Amino acid sequence: MVKIKSIVHGSPAHHAEIMPEDFLYAINGQEINDVLDYMFYAAETSVELEIIRNNSKFSVQIDKDEYDDIGLEFETFLMDSKQSCRNKCVFCFIDQMPPYMRETLYFKDDDARLSFLQGNYVTLTNLEQSDIDRIIKMKLNINVSIHTTNPELRVRMMNNRFAGEKLKYIYQLAENGIKLNCQIVCCPNLNDGDELRRSLKDLGGLMPNITSMAVVPVGLTKYRENLFPLTCFTKESASETIDIISEYQKIFLEKFGTRVVFPSDEFFLIAEREIPPIEYYEDFPQYENGVGMLRSLIDEFEKALEIAEWEGGKRHVSIATGYSPYEIIKSLAEKAEKYFPMLKCDVYRIRNDFFGETITVTGLITGQDLIAQLKGKNLGENLLISTSMLRRDSTEFLDDLLVSDVERELDVKIRTAQNDGYELLDAIMGIT
Repeated sequence: MVKIKSIVHGSPAHHAEIMPEDFLYAINGQEINDVLDYMFYAAETSVELEIIRNNSKFSVQIDKDEYDDIGLEFETFLMDSKQSCRNKCVFCFIDQMPPYMRETLYFKDDDARLSFLQGNYVTLTNLEQSDIDRIIKMKLNINVSIHTTNPELRVRMMNNRFAGEKLKYIYQLAENGIKLNCQIVCCPNLNDGDELRRSLKDLGGLMPNITSMAVVPVGLTKYRENLFPLTCFTKESASETIDIISEYQKIFLEKFGTRVVFPSDEFFLIAEREIPPIEYYEDFPQYENGVGMLRSLIDEFEKALEIAEWEGGKRHVSIATGYSPYEIIKSLAEKAEKYFPMLKCDVYRIRNDFFGETITVTGLITGQDLIAQLKGKNLGENLLISTSMLRRDSTEFLDDLLVSDVERELDVKIRTAQNDGYELLDAIMGIT
């Protein structure tokens, strides 16, 4: 049962005289507890709503087109609170955050509903058999953080005594036709090497319902006092991990016609290997996990250069990037300068003092590090930064500084660009 906050004017619910402060108890006899129940049972063309008003229950019949919204609005998107994570993973980034950041950054969600609705990854440790049965009944494809298929190791890595036995849910879901995207956060001397081979072999046995797997390296900040002793990947260990993944890519490609498993871009950067060609990434199933982002950026940028036309006079801009992708971003800037002699494009490698020098990705650069390392430099007409540095749909960095704060301190107009080669070239050229 969930409380109704408001009614959309002119909607079926409005015409049925349902009111704010009423409670939705059931649809077509099925009790409603959250957004998944609501979306699933309200999709029919004919729905009977059981409503509670002033402790009295009554029914309302609504006929509509299939999937049309009834017109009920609730207090929260999920219709109840988010489910928080019950694990204390040895690699958890949130446990490595500095103190005194905004409260929302410390919340660990592990909500299967957000996996279906927003693509979040979940560990399944929050779920019971009834939750799995509902996922199967509703045919909800989800994203799962596996990390290892070794039950004992999973318990150790996730510091949850139920983490190993919950692996059975992965097999149940796959066996019932649920499509699973999986991720493995790989930690040296824990779930790499032969343990990674075991995980890839086990998950490969669930094909074709494992649609993709991403292997990403653990990220370690300087705030790890009293935490599990972990080490970063080296050039050698990153290369070994890529090679293990390549072994299974060949097996899967021959057997299933798809590579299935992919290392994140960061592995290639750490190993100092070339980013693979675009064909390697197939249809980019793990793009949001940092798999193929750089190849996509490179290819788009080069295609954009081929059709670009320079208009106007001289232009000087700067780009701020993390240590990992610096050489690639610098090479793109140099290509643009060769195409357009009127252009000067400086690329600055920003050291992550906020989280620690072992964090080298662009998305975790803060406003204060930009200010400290670029203050007093001639940055030209614009400083270009990635939108990944900012909160979604916001101008706020992770350290709560605003774009306007950094602009004021550096005396330059900031322009943002997504991980898109065409958009990056437009920003460099000053095209609006």
